[in-house]
Amino acid sequence: MKFRPPYRFMRSAVADREGTARISSRKIYILPTGHGLAYGVLLILLLLGAVNYANNLGFMLTFLLTGLGLVCMVHTWRNLLGLELTAAAMEPVFAGQQACFRITLHNRRAGPRPGIRIDVEGSGPDITDLEGASTGGLSACVPTVHRGECPLPVLRLSTRYPLGLLRAWCYVRLDASCLVYPVPGPRMPSSDIPDYTRSAQGNRGVGADDFVGLRQYRAGDSPRHVSWKALAREQDLQTKMFGGDRAERRWLDLELLSGDLEARLSRLCRGVLDACEQNLEFGLRLKDRVIEPARGQNQRQRCLEALARYR
Repeated sequence: MKFRPPYRFMRSAVADREGTARISSRKIYILPTGHGLAYGVLLILLLLGAVNYANNLGFMLTFLLTGLGLVCMVHTWRNLLGLELTAAAMEPVFAGQQACFRITLHNRRAGPRPGIRIDVEGSGPDITDLEGASTGGLSACVPTVHRGECPLPVLRLSTRYPLGLLRAWCYVRLDASCLVYPVPGPRMPSSDIPDYTRSAQGNRGVGADDFVGLRQYRAGDSPRHVSWKALAREQDLQTKMFGGDRAERRWLDLELLSGDLEARLSRLCRGVLDACEQNLEFGLRLKDRVIEPARGQNQRQRCLEALARYR
């Protein structure tokens, strides 16, 4: 049966200020499964047969199986009672990918909790067994469509332990979200990249671009940078120096692109990924924010976050 989110009138465990949701007794629902209904029908038939034939062994078997069902109900209910859940921080994803939240379960009880299951709308279930006084983890993967913040949907925590005759479940609301970047658009030719200019050239430090001169060898210099030709001419051991900033500088400007907003943000997303892949210095201009040119993964993350949260 497809999981549907609960209605507003249904009770759910809500995370506190520390982000932990605790399952209390009034938050747990319990109903018989298909096997449980068949088990109940069997008990009724056994009772009718024992009454009809006045069979004491039939009465004993009926009452024994009824007691077993009642004990099973208590164990199914207690398997969720007191369980604590928290949601871990989620790495950003691109729109169209799945945001997989990591749900941590804390078992404060000395006894084990087998068969703990988590369901979330639009994704398959995840099941784990918790040992006594231990911590375990489950994954709740949510498909993403649009950029921005993707909140963690309402979770359904359930169990059918120990015999599968009854199913106990509760709804859990955790305060967690995942940042969704725009869908990367098609690669842009150099002529279409907004404000595409070349940075100033020269030696701005030790780099690996253009040769700028020689200096005396120092212990620890890479053998690849040693001037072996100078050594062959019976000169002192020298090391080659290279310019430190010979990269292209790109300005990615939203206003210089045509099309609807989401298409332009997708193209800028692709521009950020390409510039970072090529180790270029790039900056981003939006209507409400300007990110100065820089290189590296930190610059990539800042630009992608700005695109994801742009309104």
